[in-house]
Amino acid sequence: MSLPEVVSRDEWLAARKKILVREKELTRQRDQLNADRRRMPMVKIEKEYLFQSPEGRVRLLDLFEGRRQLIVYHFMFAPEWDEGCPSCTATADEISEGLLDHLNVRGTALAFVSRAPLAKLERLRNRKGWAIPWYSSFGTDFNYDFHVTLDESVAPIEYNFRTRPEHEAAGSAYYIMGRQPIEEHGHSCFLRDGDRVFHTYSMYARGCETLGGSYYYLDMTALGRQEEWEEPKGRAVDPRTASPDFSA
Repeated sequence: MSLPEVVSRDEWLAARKKILVREKELTRQRDQLNADRRRMPMVKIEKEYLFQSPEGRVRLLDLFEGRRQLIVYHFMFAPEWDEGCPSCTATADEISEGLLDHLNVRGTALAFVSRAPLAKLERLRNRKGWAIPWYSSFGTDFNYDFHVTLDESVAPIEYNFRTRPEHEAAGSAYYIMGRQPIEEHGHSCFLRDGDRVFHTYSMYARGCETLGGSYYYLDMTALGRQEEWEEPKGRAVDPRTASPDFSA
C-alpha cells in the first residue's frame, strides 16, 4: 500500500482546509437529514409479536423495558446455523455497556432479535460476554414483516425498500441472491405511547455502517438526541425539528 505524499506544513494546511469545507457541508446535510427523520410519520403495530427470552415469552412492548423508545438490531442468525453472522458478531463486539447506558438514560432500549432458537443465542451471548438483551423471533412473522428474512414462499421479496425487480434494475440483486430463506441485517426503531407501539424507522444494508456512538443510534429515532440548545437570541431549539449547527 502506498503512503501519502510528503509535503510542507503550508501545503498540508491548504489541503486540510479544502477537506474541512466538505466536512462542514456533510455535517449540515446530516443535521438536516436527522431533522427530517424526526419528522417522519409512524405506523401503529397491530400484530402481537411474541419472542422467546430467558424469562419466557415476551411481547414487543416488553422489549422496551419500560422505556419510551426501542431500537432493534436484526442480527443475522438463522435457526439452522451454529454461529451468528460474522459481521453482525463484530458489530455486537463494539456495543459497550457505556453505549447502552447512554441510550437508556434517554429512555431508549437497544436489543438484538434473531430467528435462531434462544439456546443458540444465549450460548453465543454468554461466550462473548455481551450485555445487550437478545430475543428469539423463531416461529413468528417478525423477521418476514420487517424484511430481514427473505423467503418468497412466505412473502414477496423486499429488502432495503426495493422489490426483486427494483434490485435487478439497480444492480443490487446480490442482496437477494442465494438459497432461501435469506437472512439480512438492519435496524428498526419503535416508539411507545402507553401500551401502543409504533414503527418509526428502519435502516438496512450499508446504511448501518454509518452508526457509531450513542448519538448515531439516537439520530435514527423519533425523539432524536432529546437535547435542547439555546440559540444566541435565547430561543430554544426543538430537538424534533432542528439541530444546533456546530459546523460553522
